[in-house]
Amino acid sequence: MGAKIHAIGNAVRDCELSETSSGVQVCRFTLAVNRGYGENRVTDFFNVTAWKKLAENVARYVRKGSKICVYGEPQIRKYTDNNGVERQAFDIQAFDVEFLSTKQDTEGNGEQRSQQQHSAPQSYIGGGKGNGGNRPPRKPVQMEVFEDDGTDDLIPF
Repeated sequence: MGAKIHAIGNAVRDCELSETSSGVQVCRFTLAVNRGYGENRVTDFFNVTAWKKLAENVARYVRKGSKICVYGEPQIRKYTDNNGVERQAFDIQAFDVEFLSTKQDTEGNGEQRSQQQHSAPQSYIGGGKGNGGNRPPRKPVQMEVFEDDGTDDLIPF
């Protein structure tokens, strides 16, 4: 079993959907992932590649600014830049992709949605390795609201 990556971030630009010479759909996009806090905050950029049915779904729904979760395998690629210097790139080969923002969030309408509307997880579009991209979407779940009943003082730790 190899290494797995689970990354949450935002698409840097619209996806690029293309087809290999053998007719297989491939979608490429860049994912910006933040880490750290405050002055120590850093953004990492990962090239992500999705294949077949997953590629079609990602290209259909992911736009610049979309918040998504990518699950896949890391792939280190070596190349020579324009100055002749050997470099390495860290890419992610996606197995599954989950939407964390809605179409309204990425259309740029500028309106804030209510907290209640933000509480439901968004559609799952992943293909998963071995299931051919036919996994059904997850049903939205209403999050429970926690109300403090004052019993915390009774907990002995």
